This record gives sequence, C-alpha cells and structure tokens, in this order.
Amino acid sequence: MTYEDSLRFIYSLDKYGSRPGLDRIRKLFRLIPGLTGQKFVHIAGTNGKGSVCAMLSAVTAKAGYKTGMFTSPAVVDIRERIQINNHMVGKETFAAAVEALKPLVEQLNADGTVITEFEFFTALGFYIFKEEKCDIVFCEAGMGGLQDATNLIPYPLCSVITRIDLDHTAFLGESIEAIAFQKAGIIKSYSTAVVAPQVREAYAVIEQKAREEHNTLYRAEDVRLTVTDKSRGGTRFIYRDVEMLLPQIGAHQIDNLRCALAVIEVLQKEHHMTISAENIRDGLKELRHPARFEKLRDDPTVILDGAHNPNGLHAFARAVRTYYPDGDKTLIIGMLADKDSRVLSYLDGLFTRVIAVDINNPRALPAEDLARRLGGIAESVEVISDPKAAYEKALTYGGDIFICGSLYLAREIRPAVLNK
Repeated sequence: MTYEDSLRFIYSLDKYGSRPGLDRIRKLFRLIPGLTGQKFVHIAGTNGKGSVCAMLSAVTAKAGYKTGMFTSPAVVDIRERIQINNHMVGKETFAAAVEALKPLVEQLNADGTVITEFEFFTALGFYIFKEEKCDIVFCEAGMGGLQDATNLIPYPLCSVITRIDLDHTAFLGESIEAIAFQKAGIIKSYSTAVVAPQVREAYAVIEQKAREEHNTLYRAEDVRLTVTDKSRGGTRFIYRDVEMLLPQIGAHQIDNLRCALAVIEVLQKEHHMTISAENIRDGLKELRHPARFEKLRDDPTVILDGAHNPNGLHAFARAVRTYYPDGDKTLIIGMLADKDSRVLSYLDGLFTRVIAVDINNPRALPAEDLARRLGGIAESVEVISDPKAAYEKALTYGGDIFICGSLYLAREIRPAVLNK
C-alpha cells in the first residue's frame, strides 16, 4: 500500500462521522493484541490538552525517552496526529500500519460493526507506538473522555484534566458539570490524576471522581514557579532554580505549563523517570505547536490561533489585548455552526476591521451569518468567502493580521501564509 492509498482509505471513513461509544473500538482492539500495553499518560479537557501533550513530549524526549504523542486534529499534516520524539511518523511507517489494520476494519464492517475515522486513527496510533516500542505515550482524548475511543487505556501512569469549558454540548451535555463528568471518565482506579485550574463546579466533579477511583489528585496551580518576564517572544520563568523560556504566550499557557510540570513531578516521584530541570528547560525552549497563538511572519505580523470556544476566545482576546494593544489590526475569522457565537463579544473593540470567511467543513457557519453576528465589534465587518482571498485582502490594509475561529480554518489558511 502506498502512502496515497493509505490516505484514501482513511478519508473513506470520514462519512461515518463522530459517534461516542466504546463498543466498536473495543471489538477492533480485540483483533490487535497488546495495543494498550504501553505506558500512557491520558489527557482530556476542553482547552489546552494539545499544548500540555506537546510540552510533555518535548521534555521527555529531551530526557532521552522514546516518546509517542497522539493528538487531534491535525493542522499541518495528517501524520501530525501520530508523532514519535516530536516528529511525524514517516510515510512508509504510516502506510504499512494502515495496510496492517485495513483488513481488520473491513472484517468488522462486513459483520455490521462500522469503524469511524477517529476510532481507526486511535488504533493506528496505538499500533505504531507498540511497533516502535515507545517508552511512554502522551495520548490526547478526542471529544469528551468517558465515551471517547482513547478510553480503552486501562492503567495510565497519570490521568490529566485540562481546563473545562462549554463545547460539543450536543454530545457532552449542556452544563459544566455534565461536561466535567465526561472528561473525568478517563480517571482509572488506583492511579494518579492531575487537574488544571477549574471553575468550582468542574473541580467538584473531578475531585469526586478521583476519590471514587482511589486516585491521588494533584492540582496544577500548586506547582511552584516564578514568572520573571512576559513578552511577544514568550514567557520567562524560574522553576527549580533554573531560568527557562516558554515560547508560547498568554496567561492560559502558564496554566498549561503548570499542568505539564505537575505531570512531570508525578512521573519523577511515582514512576522514577529521570527528568532533570535542564531537560525541562531545553525541551520547552524548542517547543513548537501550530495554531496556538502562533506567529507565522513579521512585517506585517501574522498570528494564527485555533480559538473557537468561550475559554479559547477569551484567552485569545486577552493575549491580543496584552501583547498587541495598539496599531491597525485585521481579524480573519471563520467558525463552525455548533459553536456558541455569543462569545464573539470577547473580541469587541480589539480590531480595526473583521473579515468573516467560510470554512471547508459541512458544519461550518456561513460567512454571511457569521458577519451578522459580528456586527458592531469593529469599525468594519466584511465577508470574503475564500480564506486565502481574505488573507490577500488583509495584506492590503498594512496592519497586523490575526486569524482565529477554528482549527479547520487554521489548516486551510496556514500554508497560504507561509508560502507567500
């Protein structure tokens, strides 16, 4: 099977959509022994779980461990979702793994069990990590946790719950408590859990689940570090008497950092992993995470962020206000229809003009509808359906350019910015 053949097979599974539940993935895993035999750190949450995964992978790889990382969605390349030592797996490795699993999926389909794209990708990632003999795998849950395909991990070294907010409410529930219950479903018996700063209602649910499962619960805000400087180049801080730099900016990234450091402390104390302060410093310094307030170019500055839910858009707005308070600024934004557009008020007054665009996704909110909801937050709100054309138009204004609203938009527009 060629790499192109493997992609065609994976994309053919898209039509089955996203369907919570473990029955289908459990049947697939039974056909592939040993998929959950690795040492896992399992990470769920609404915002920040991808950033925490990336931080942990960068640090442990720098410490000499063979590190697997499973995340979603991809921004640059589909193989971005399955990484070893912070590099996408090779095309040949990827295609060989798809070829090995494809007959099993076809067998289940013939028997009436239809495997979705995310379920297949989960099995694919776990299979590659097993074949590559990874020392540790950082696994990001997809949607939710309790009914997520990744939740067949039986004995995680640590379960991590990042910041919880209202998102995917049609699947996870209409309240913070309901969503927290789903996210906390990754916590397994007699293990350890790390929790990021949460609103009171979410923390109460997570604490109760940890108690029921006899977990030691570590709070990320208890990690002791001192921030010494914040700038557009990142955040400087001191941890264990060593000065370090986190290239990502924004107060929310400090919360993610504390969460990652809490996990590292668990791995050191409870699982005897050798990770020095210098490993942490060197790993974080090289951290690259696409579409997380990512600067794509200078002159003009172009910032790309995948913010799309209340907490994410609030963090995005706060970062713009803090680091780019002045000057002419254009925002390009596209959103999915199932997102709460009321939070667009966070963007009020931050930008000189806003351009609403369409996203190449069946769940996209039409640009015309988005523009109506954006009315009043800037001096000018216009509609340019094509994101690349919107970027070309934004360049003519001469000021800084910001792009947010969806990782699907980030995936489409990022190459256009980088290639120009």
